[in-house]
Amino acid sequence: MSGTSAGSAAAPCRFAHYFVICGIDTETGLEPDELAGENFEQSPLKRTFKSKVLARYPENVEWNPFDQDAVNMLCMPKGLSFRTQADQREPQFHSFIITKEDGSRTYGFVHTFYEEVTSPQICSAMQTLYQMHNAEQTNATSSSSSSSSSMDSLASSLDDGYSPTSSSSSSLSRAAGSYDSSRDTLYVSKALCLITPMPFMHACRRFLAQMHSAVIAATTPPLPLESYVYNILYEVPLPAPGRSLKFHGIYEPIVCQRPGPGELPLADFPLAEAFALLGVENLVQVFTCTLLEMQILLYSQDYQRLMTVAEGITTLLFPFQWQHVYVPILPASLLHFLDAPVPYLMGLQSKEGTDRSKLELPQEANLCFVDIDNHSIELPEDFPQFPNKTEFIQELTEVLLSFGISANTGAPPRTRSSPGSTSSTPGRERKSATLRQLEDDGRNGNLAGEELVVLELLQGNATLERLQALTKRTGVTVARVDALRAGVKSQPTEGQGNQIGGEEEELRNAKLNVQLREVFASRFTTMFADYESFVIQSAPDLESWLTNREQMHNFDKASFLSDQPEPYLPFLSHFIETQMFATFIDNKIMSQWEEKEPMLHVFDTRIDKARLYNIRAPSLRSSCYQRCSILKESAQAIEKRLMKIDHTAIHPHLLDMKIGQGKYEQGFFPKLQTEVLNTGPSINKWCHKATTAQRRKDRHRQQTEHLTLDNDLKEKYMQEARSLGKNLRQPKLSDLSPAVIAQTNWKFVEGLLKECRMKTKRMLVEKMGREAVELGHGEASITGLEENTLIASLCDLLERIWSHGLQVKQGKSALWSHLLHYQAREEMLAQQADSPAPHILERRKSDSSIAMPSLRVSLIQDMRHIQSMSEIKTDVGRARAWIRLSLEKKLLSQHLKQLLSRQALTKKLYKRYAFLRCEEEKEQFLFHLLSLNAVDYFCFTSVFTTIMIPYRVVIIPIKKLSNAMTTSNPWVCVSGELGDSGIMQIPKNVLEMTFDSAFRPHTHISAIFKCQNLGKLTTVQLGHDNAGLLAKWLVDCVMVRNEITGHTYRFPCGRWLGKGVDDGSLERVLIGELVLPSGEDDSARACRTPPLQRSPSQGRRISITSLTGRDTKLNSAQIQEGIGEAVNNIIKHFHKPEKERGSLTVLLCGENSLVAALEQFFHHGFKSARLFQKTVFVWDFVEKAVAYMESADQMGDLQETTEAMKMTCQSLCHYFNAINSTSRNIGKDGKFQLLVCLGARDRLLPQWLPLLVECPVILQMYEDTAMLRDPSTLNTLISVLETLHDFSITLEASLVKGINL
Repeated sequence: MSGTSAGSAAAPCRFAHYFVICGIDTETGLEPDELAGENFEQSPLKRTFKSKVLARYPENVEWNPFDQDAVNMLCMPKGLSFRTQADQREPQFHSFIITKEDGSRTYGFVHTFYEEVTSPQICSAMQTLYQMHNAEQTNATSSSSSSSSSMDSLASSLDDGYSPTSSSSSSLSRAAGSYDSSRDTLYVSKALCLITPMPFMHACRRFLAQMHSAVIAATTPPLPLESYVYNILYEVPLPAPGRSLKFHGIYEPIVCQRPGPGELPLADFPLAEAFALLGVENLVQVFTCTLLEMQILLYSQDYQRLMTVAEGITTLLFPFQWQHVYVPILPASLLHFLDAPVPYLMGLQSKEGTDRSKLELPQEANLCFVDIDNHSIELPEDFPQFPNKTEFIQELTEVLLSFGISANTGAPPRTRSSPGSTSSTPGRERKSATLRQLEDDGRNGNLAGEELVVLELLQGNATLERLQALTKRTGVTVARVDALRAGVKSQPTEGQGNQIGGEEEELRNAKLNVQLREVFASRFTTMFADYESFVIQSAPDLESWLTNREQMHNFDKASFLSDQPEPYLPFLSHFIETQMFATFIDNKIMSQWEEKEPMLHVFDTRIDKARLYNIRAPSLRSSCYQRCSILKESAQAIEKRLMKIDHTAIHPHLLDMKIGQGKYEQGFFPKLQTEVLNTGPSINKWCHKATTAQRRKDRHRQQTEHLTLDNDLKEKYMQEARSLGKNLRQPKLSDLSPAVIAQTNWKFVEGLLKECRMKTKRMLVEKMGREAVELGHGEASITGLEENTLIASLCDLLERIWSHGLQVKQGKSALWSHLLHYQAREEMLAQQADSPAPHILERRKSDSSIAMPSLRVSLIQDMRHIQSMSEIKTDVGRARAWIRLSLEKKLLSQHLKQLLSRQALTKKLYKRYAFLRCEEEKEQFLFHLLSLNAVDYFCFTSVFTTIMIPYRVVIIPIKKLSNAMTTSNPWVCVSGELGDSGIMQIPKNVLEMTFDSAFRPHTHISAIFKCQNLGKLTTVQLGHDNAGLLAKWLVDCVMVRNEITGHTYRFPCGRWLGKGVDDGSLERVLIGELVLPSGEDDSARACRTPPLQRSPSQGRRISITSLTGRDTKLNSAQIQEGIGEAVNNIIKHFHKPEKERGSLTVLLCGENSLVAALEQFFHHGFKSARLFQKTVFVWDFVEKAVAYMESADQMGDLQETTEAMKMTCQSLCHYFNAINSTSRNIGKDGKFQLLVCLGARDRLLPQWLPLLVECPVILQMYEDTAMLRDPSTLNTLISVLETLHDFSITLEASLVKGINL
């Protein structure tokens, strides 16, 4: 863990840095803790009061300065709590963590118990508070309450403390929560705390429990308590790496061990408890959310449970480390930290009886909410699963079962336990290994069977509770109840059996911990076995690398993802964008100049070992699950250390101190002698022996850091996330003034703006191509997977920005909530103005604005599109869909600017410090989003594939000719990457007339139809039924517009449709291009992504006569180059991932396509003479050649040829006849196109070409110089076409419709 190395490096020899006592300051008296959010309607006994650090030893440690406010707040997160003799007063244990600005961690372990209040002033103050409260309650209560029983005066309150023990207390808490100083004994909480550099949780827990036992024991401890405190502070060293250590508590020895350099880092929190609390599947899901750096909020009444789950999850991240806000116990005074618009892992204490639905959180769009006590979790939407999740859960379950722990459900404990009671009490032996028996074991602070029922009965009955309180005060004892309570309250005592049982339990826990962690570590070793191959190390030295860190591309993400199994991609594409992965790669790069980070060293060693045994090689690109192979080996290392103690610390001994001070009084923690505890021994032999080498290393490291990392370069460039959350990692708890909170939020604003700049820049770089190639991508394109990940990341950022500084949270999506407020306001204003439509921002025109009616564009209109989509069920989903739609329409910045222009609404919804109310930052943010308009996104169309979309089709005739319109019945079929619309008849009554800028009238056919999302449009089939007098139709182009996204496609034609004109076609397949909106300026036009290929221009296809009459003719070299380029494009198409390929039809039939290139080849040297005054087409040549072959076959002229030649000849005739006999009227050029496509699909094209050349017809129809008659050119063409045989070509249904082969 990040803190262990830092803490131990600074003070390598000390086990504990501080011993702290927190409690009530009798001099200052009772101070209400306003920061904890007090409710003065509560009984004074239920309120919380300020605690103080009463003493700390030593006063200060140079390498770990004491943060008094933080320690006080975390030792007693709810402040002081009071009890009377009638209340439960079991001691509690919890731990906490303080994360410093540099990421290093310090651990605190706290034992809280109740001590009798002896100060008359405090008792008197409590009595006064109670009387004032009682008077208020009496005044507020009606006279009918006078019938209440006089027993109420005996009632005493139960605090809604942080113990699940009180989970049933709310019903039995007496009405008034009384206290009478003349009759009641008052108790107040006191905390003993050890602060350590490493998380030796079990050892610290046992030491503190023994310390408390000595305080309440009837006999004095063997030595003064100062001896034991001095011993653990100054004479107990940290165990050396790979060694175990035994030191002595008050009653029994305590053993701890530390992993060696090649093992997983120290983790002492019981993972079995975390798995039992959540269940295996839930824990894996929370773990995945943590890896993806979402906001994780843990929720429990029990502080120790919060720590156990938080530490458990972060421990399992090896070799990665959580880089963001980490506050496992969030004190009540710091609840505003939940407003932080950054990833965080925080723990929030739940109040007893609080309903989850009433818990208002500032943001939930990207939140993973973990309700520990109810064993349930709430996951964010669009959540990728961890690779091989099912097999992974199965392996974890088997490990738990091997230790006798049921892992099926993580079922709730049957008893109400005190905090931490689900893990074993130090020095206790469990009778059975199963979790349920652990819960039933009375010696773990729990009761089972009948005893539990009886105690529940007593605790659940207010009258019995009052009677019991009364009997106690009168000196009468109720043996049965006392025995039951004793079962809960009993403390560990010295005993050999207990000691052996505790050691066995600790060994078992340690073995289980390490085996569970090994399973997780094994997954990462498998997934990232080849990560080093994709690390880009381009800087010559550390200083230049740090200086240019932000601009450098350190990891080849595209290549890495292309090397991974398909099922892993959804998770990995998100994970490699996280800060923890970036830091991991940064550490790897820096390891070439400085000492390797310890966790990276362990991970790399494991990968090298795996490679040595060839574990990875066979499974490359395979998603086959590999089980962990070193479970036994790791458990044996732990067992060996714990069974054979390497070192024993100095025994506690009498100190040179004044006799008589700190005298022993049962039940009260004595005042310790400061003089002897504030200074340690002058020479510590443990330090001297163990750490000479370590000091040398530290000195060397500090020198290199001083030389190379001046100006905090490392902090500035490497810890980007940490800079966002500095105040959260180590808040100044002493000053929570509005100014400090505003400064905290200002850092968040700066961080959000920087994140927005980075994200938009990354999206542009990835999309625009050339720059991406320079930064290491293989080609100028971004995969859809990467694009989707980046857009999802942008959606998350916008949600966090809109969540920052909210006045009142409404709904799970802050952005959608703001949009709904805006919509309601605009619609109300529109009604008041009697306007039928909400405010229209603009009418966006396309390039063919004469034919296409303007599309109304407004923020409200886009919201309505989203609201009409029944597929989206949640506000978070609607917000993300709206962002995607706005981004695709290039309106995101404009829409958000419009949304924020209503300043009165923004002020109503957001606090002054919110990002959206910082004018300068808001303008920069909108400018960064505006830059995304430079590229084309299809992030809405490609994601919402099942929605119904209205399309407008406009057929535009060539206007110069008098017969621009037709009497026949036209039809269209629109095809896209996701499917086609089917044939749709266009009724004749949709004739429209528009006027151009010179007021000249133009007629066209326009119709709207609705069908399932077609994706990016590729082709349009256009035809008519040849009916009526004016059956010939000269079409300029077809325009199709998606009425939701506004994308307009132009399908050029420039050809006749009709019998006896042009090539006689009644239908044509047209290839489309995306039309750039005329609103875009030249700069956007210059840097946008290249357009799709479109239908061949009309000049190329009209006829041979017109072609040969053109001014520009292509020479043979240009034609050959065109063929090579067309074939190359098809090969590139098949080398892309399947989901990224786009339309093959465009490459086969569009401009610069294979068909277009082969037409140019066949046109070269084609004789232009008219036969019987008719235009001659290439298809005429093919027809004559096939006729010759068929006649030659019938006359037996083909008998001398080879069998292969015969088969080829028959296949060409068969395909030709199938095309010629189709019921479709596709014309001669259409038939030639179809022949080329079918020949390419069935790998016959190269075989057909020699047959056509050998036909005598070629002499009549081609010049001697024609390329078709040049053997070497022909052979080159055949070899080029044969390269397509490696690929399986699938033709669109619109091309091969009606062809029967």
